[in-house]
Amino acid sequence: MRRSTRKRSKTTRRAIAAVAATALGAGGLIAVNVYASAGESGSGNTTKSSSQDQLNQAMAAGAATIDCPDVGTRLQQVPDQARAEVDRELALLDQQVADAYQRLQSSTQAVRQDSNFANNAIMSPLKEKRTATIDRIAIAIGRTADRPQGLESLAACTLRAAENQAGNGEGGEDQNGQNPGNGQEEPADSGQAGNGPVAADFVDITTVQPNVNSPQQQQNASLGKFSTDCGVNANKLYNTDNIIVAPGVDNGAHHTHDYVGNQANDAFASDEDFADGETTCQNQGDKSSYYWPVLRLQDGTQEFDADQAGGGAEGNAGKILTASQVTLEYVGNAAGKVVAMPKFLRIITGDAKAFTNGTANANAAWSCTGFEDRQLTDKYPICPEGSSVVRTSKFQSCWDGRNIDSANHRDHVAFADPNTGACPNGFQAIPQLVQRLVYDVDAPSLNDNGQSSAFYAVDGFPEQMHKPITDHGDFVNVFDEQVMNTLVDCINTGQECK
Repeated sequence: MRRSTRKRSKTTRRAIAAVAATALGAGGLIAVNVYASAGESGSGNTTKSSSQDQLNQAMAAGAATIDCPDVGTRLQQVPDQARAEVDRELALLDQQVADAYQRLQSSTQAVRQDSNFANNAIMSPLKEKRTATIDRIAIAIGRTADRPQGLESLAACTLRAAENQAGNGEGGEDQNGQNPGNGQEEPADSGQAGNGPVAADFVDITTVQPNVNSPQQQQNASLGKFSTDCGVNANKLYNTDNIIVAPGVDNGAHHTHDYVGNQANDAFASDEDFADGETTCQNQGDKSSYYWPVLRLQDGTQEFDADQAGGGAEGNAGKILTASQVTLEYVGNAAGKVVAMPKFLRIITGDAKAFTNGTANANAAWSCTGFEDRQLTDKYPICPEGSSVVRTSKFQSCWDGRNIDSANHRDHVAFADPNTGACPNGFQAIPQLVQRLVYDVDAPSLNDNGQSSAFYAVDGFPEQMHKPITDHGDFVNVFDEQVMNTLVDCINTGQECK
């Protein structure tokens, strides 16, 4: 009875949220079916095209995107009293960008006829809407804390040619020594939904040089490993929520997630819901939630969400691929022992907006079985016959010792130094979650833009154009405290446990 009551409560909360979002959207601003920053980045915008002519040509060909400053990452403190309102407004900012991008995509003829159309009809109205929304964020925070300064400067967005962005990893070269991801012209409608990926987003993994380095193990290193088996989402639990960055916002992820582990995860899940939820993990003491954007084969398949927000209606189209293998491992620290994670700790790794945000928080790692000594951040791998696509996410392994979350969902955790394994001052080492997803998918055909063998791509924001660098993962720790302590002891004593 208690379980069914909670489900009805969530349904009621969804209805309330929908009403509130509709009211918020008055005056032409729609706040339902939105995404609230899954991966805010502290970097500046990536380099824009140096040629206005090139940008104009890109817009006329439908090969441009919209680049907006990330507001959420600038919010260092959000009072609890203002958090729900701020989350809704951040979600509205994302919806405004998505709407503007979709209008840009559908206006190629108008852009060809009038070079000022995009600025006058799309970008200027977008700035006005963002200005009003950002002002409401500042007011909400200012009611109970110091009003944040300078947010208004984040209202203006820019148009940029959707050239393939160089990430901070190895892109790889082809057999002729050329990087196929730089400057290669692509048809504007590549990808099933017309917003990517393109052939330049892929590279033959056999042409990439090994690039994986590990920190040197110190004398006091914690060398153990704890594995948890939570399945591959064979039960097909999907939703487009994101409880970490958009609690209380229906469709807060703007794209579809796979879920393993805790089965109570949606936008309205409370800590009590997580604690009482069922889990797909074999170890029932692990009720943690592990979730990531789905991978799709862009083969024309009409999935269940083909006409839904977060799915095909927002550019995420094609057959959803279920991983053939999901490996979840917790490893130690190269510089010393680890301490237990606090229950309900939230961690996001990677940046869903890295194509426009830049690479500061990008943490995508693509490879192939048999070639995992070479990892790609800004390319999808083309694997040889008999090899499978691999997505690896290494989560932050340093914790501030106080908070289970932070205003921008990043400041409470950090990565250890890649060379020494040391945590930043004021942080302590915790077990590092390493998530590995394997997919059996045929290599796409680049010579005909995926016609004979379809492209695959990760779900994401429409304006991010399904770039591989936007891959990311989310984790909520709901380990039983006794099992967590066992996990820590296992790692600190150098054992391998399950």
